[in-house]
Amino acid sequence: MLRILCSADDLLRVSIAEQPAPLAELTIAMSMMQRKDSHPVFAPWRRHMARRLPAQVRPLLQLVSPLGAGPCFIDPPSPGIDEGLDQVMSSSRATVRAELIRMSGIDRPPTPWLRLLADQDRDAWLDLQRALQAAHGTLLAEQWPRLRAAFYAETAWRARILAQHGLQAALTSLGLSIRLQGLTLEADFPRDLTIPLTGQGIILCPTLLWTDHLLPAPYPDGRLLLIYPAATPLPLIDSAESTHPLTALLGTTRARTLQLAVRQHTTSELARNLGLSLAAASMQAKALREAGLITSQRDGKAVWHQCTPLGLDLLVASG
Repeated sequence: MLRILCSADDLLRVSIAEQPAPLAELTIAMSMMQRKDSHPVFAPWRRHMARRLPAQVRPLLQLVSPLGAGPCFIDPPSPGIDEGLDQVMSSSRATVRAELIRMSGIDRPPTPWLRLLADQDRDAWLDLQRALQAAHGTLLAEQWPRLRAAFYAETAWRARILAQHGLQAALTSLGLSIRLQGLTLEADFPRDLTIPLTGQGIILCPTLLWTDHLLPAPYPDGRLLLIYPAATPLPLIDSAESTHPLTALLGTTRARTLQLAVRQHTTSELARNLGLSLAAASMQAKALREAGLITSQRDGKAVWHQCTPLGLDLLVASG
């Protein structure tokens, strides 16, 4: 269970990230690469990327956990890759050692290479720099324009939820398990973690490369960076030629599913209208339901799907 202990000042200072950070997304991509679940989007993506991943990227697997955790010194929230790498290479010995100890307490045991990093060994740090550069070139560089466009679509929608439905809706719709209990934000998490905040605030930051629990991280100015899975993961987003905001946010199939759900449809009807199998239509409905955009109700053997007020609001805003 994740518990974020907020003060009133923290909740008054909730903001939305202005731009994606390439090294943060890279760390998340490396986490997703290692997961073993049969996710319909990321399982094929993993197989494709595993064939392309250069050997010099492999050291990063010693640093980054499939649980979505990595040492903070490898993913500073910088807007550009070059600036971010400069920050990585100037990390202090104390920060590196503390972060490696933290990661060993999660699931990254110390290895000879990690000990060399902790000792500021020059060759080990050059290996790290080359690994980050090669990973970025393989996993993110080609997709970055698409990722950035989808990021802006997601944050625009999140800002609209905050403005029209309030802070509680903006926070609790970040994921299916999230609850705001008084001043405490709770969510399912792979381990027990309590984070006390001190009034600096929270930054909500979507990621297009993660579909699981929230990913909390400290921001350099003392705020909490709360990374959450966007409505649609990157591999389902259409190419950059598509300029319609709803398609940029959800992808073509989910956008069409949401449009159909303006009136009630069964899963079978969705599948027939979308030209999908029942399983694929059910997957699309599940993703929209978890994003708070549709509701699903069982009636005998049939499951009926219909837009929520948030879903209708999104359709109106993007029309």
